[in-house]
Amino acid sequence: MKGNIQTLILAVLESGPLHGYGMVREIQARSEDALAFGEGTIYPALKALERDGFIEGAWDTSATGPARKVYSLTQNGAYELARRRDVWRRFTHSIDQVIGGEQSVQPA
Repeated sequence: MKGNIQTLILAVLESGPLHGYGMVREIQARSEDALAFGEGTIYPALKALERDGFIEGAWDTSATGPARKVYSLTQNGAYELARRRDVWRRFTHSIDQVIGGEQSVQPA
């Protein structure tokens, strides 16, 4: 998870702005509960993505509860997500070629 959490965050923010807890719940829901982690795991990744200009945060001070920071994908973040998707697809294709594809080497 550690190496991919930023990509997961970018992917869920593609659908619209969310706060940290909302992202955790969305990742869990999209993965059918296969990917679950605490809120504390997500905040360092959010800070790094914000620092790199891939997301931006704004405080939501609605009257229904305490203020919370809501994050949105930036245009640079959308480009970064597309790049990461391409890298991920090439990686998983390569792995599938080894473990899921037909054997190309004939046994001796």
